[in-house]
Amino acid sequence: MIRIDAVTKRYPDGTVAVDGLSLEIPDRAITVLVGPSGCGKTTTLRMINRMVEPSEGSILLDGQDIRQQPVNTLRRSMGYVIQNAGLFQHRTILDNIATVPRLLGWSKQKARARAAELMERVGLDTSLAKRYPYQLSGGQQQRVGVARALAADPPVLLMDEPFSAVDPVVRKGLQDELLRIQDELGKTIVFVTHDIDEAVKLGTMVAVLRTGGRLAQFAPPAELLSVPADPFVEDFLGADRGIRRLSFFPSTELELHTAPVVAIDAGTEKLASGGEAAPCLLVTDTDGKPLGWGAPDDLAAGAIDRDRLLPFGRPFVPGKDSLRTALDGAVLSPTGWAVAVDEEGRAVGVVSQQMIGEAIRAAHAEGRPDAKAAR
Repeated sequence: MIRIDAVTKRYPDGTVAVDGLSLEIPDRAITVLVGPSGCGKTTTLRMINRMVEPSEGSILLDGQDIRQQPVNTLRRSMGYVIQNAGLFQHRTILDNIATVPRLLGWSKQKARARAAELMERVGLDTSLAKRYPYQLSGGQQQRVGVARALAADPPVLLMDEPFSAVDPVVRKGLQDELLRIQDELGKTIVFVTHDIDEAVKLGTMVAVLRTGGRLAQFAPPAELLSVPADPFVEDFLGADRGIRRLSFFPSTELELHTAPVVAIDAGTEKLASGGEAAPCLLVTDTDGKPLGWGAPDDLAAGAIDRDRLLPFGRPFVPGKDSLRTALDGAVLSPTGWAVAVDEEGRAVGVVSQQMIGEAIRAAHAEGRPDAKAAR
């Protein structure tokens, strides 16, 4: 455990970046520091590995004051990932990842073998090993940065807005990859971001900091969204925190209707019976994958015109995805019905906005969000 005990960072000009911060960062979990510019997020992170020295207070790692360790030894025991990866441009990808093991005295062969192993773990094709950073995309470079931080198998990983410089699609992929790696390795991760959605998605615990480096609230994401500590936290979370909270309620209990799901080669009887449950029918291909919505009267038995079908929005996977994802699917659908699919993308049923609304009310009444549903 990392314990931050009454830590203050005051600069010579009188600026206070962090003010009396106390925080207990749990082992084998992701703790996210989030807040507006000037709230001391990065300063706090850098004090953990002594890139910045605190003016007052102490930071303990497994009960030992970090100032009792040689600074280089401390830093090599912690992985560190920054925005834009901070890679060595004159080194190959393999040698970038092998940097810390080589500093620790590993042989070149052993360090490179470890680097190759980590390339696969972070989702990088090993064919990229001999390339240089400038030859990779931004997302690939960030994966190299994560791999380099993990190379010496440190128990602690410090991440300073590592995904903020990439586009939203790549960013989501990197977030999902980090969660997958964390499930496998169970590191103690301290993650800095200014994005509350990223904090909610990644954090086991989230620390919201005020300007001046004062702690406003420290709680699991679901609790943070449901019970903000004060108006500052509530305002920082934004007007749609209720929608975000739905990320922590699973879609397992949604009642799916299968009658409105018809294959593209369905006969007259199937088309007629399916229209009794919903105003439109979800047409699938012969493999069961959704193609679009059509009104029963517009569908000709055995000869459905694909070009006349309405889009079906974004599908969700029952149990795996949250109520937020299911609601989003219903809102995106022109029919107001969300499409449920299995892991292979085959339609397993449909559910209306009204039914999702009933599930949301039931979930709020029970008040027991699932901490992993958002992931």
